[in-house]
Amino acid sequence: MQQIINFLIRNKTFITYLVLLFIALGLTFNAHSYHNTKFVNSANRITGGVYNTTDAISDYFHLKEYNEQLVKENRELRSKLFNTPASSTERAQLPPGDSLQERFKVYPATVIKNSYSKERNYLLVDRGSRDSVGQDMGVITSQGLVGIIENTSSGYATVQSILNTLSEINASVKNTNNFGSLRWDGNAPDVVQLVDILRAAPIKEGDTIITGGMSSIFPKGVPIGTIRDFTLDISENYYIINVALFNDMTTLDHVYIIENLDREEILNLENTTNEQ
Repeated sequence: MQQIINFLIRNKTFITYLVLLFIALGLTFNAHSYHNTKFVNSANRITGGVYNTTDAISDYFHLKEYNEQLVKENRELRSKLFNTPASSTERAQLPPGDSLQERFKVYPATVIKNSYSKERNYLLVDRGSRDSVGQDMGVITSQGLVGIIENTSSGYATVQSILNTLSEINASVKNTNNFGSLRWDGNAPDVVQLVDILRAAPIKEGDTIITGGMSSIFPKGVPIGTIRDFTLDISENYYIINVALFNDMTTLDHVYIIENLDREEILNLENTTNEQ
């Protein structure tokens, strides 16, 4: 206590000056609206700047949490979308009060490695057999098609990219019944080719290409890209269509793995039919 008293005595002139300064400033701000307004605005700017900086720092440290929450919400939305009948006719055919049977499951994953400059490109994702991920499951992003699971270990899986000359995926022109095979000619990483579309098909540049739903891997309607241009093949009976991809295959990060719960049943039935 004695030290505090000694400090006040030693600095009494400076302390008196500060007290008188604050009193003078207070009287000035109260007596003049202009000075008062300026003071309040300055204080608000300083306070706002501090709060903005604090919020920015807080948001930065919570980015991973926000991203994980967003991925979870997207997974749930896509699961509902893939398990909802596409047309009003299909919905009307459901028995009254009958709930939709889950046919597709969706698992989020992160891309660990990605190649796109070779003829046979692959991705590595951080989900494997312990996460219920298996061979021949589809892989997409929020933008569109990515590829198909080829091999799995306990915690990882390799994905055959659509930028792979061995890749062949059923696809169609949106809002039509024109189906073909999606392939890649090994050239540009942002363009793939849709073949086996009949010459009579009413197509035009800008039309949207989607998965056709004719396989047991992808549900119908997953976006792929738009028609950039097209030519006739050698026979002049079918189109070779260049499709500009929705996905930027060179910057993939978060993906979704699609499991068709009916796949085994479908394959068994097809094998039985082929053996007859």
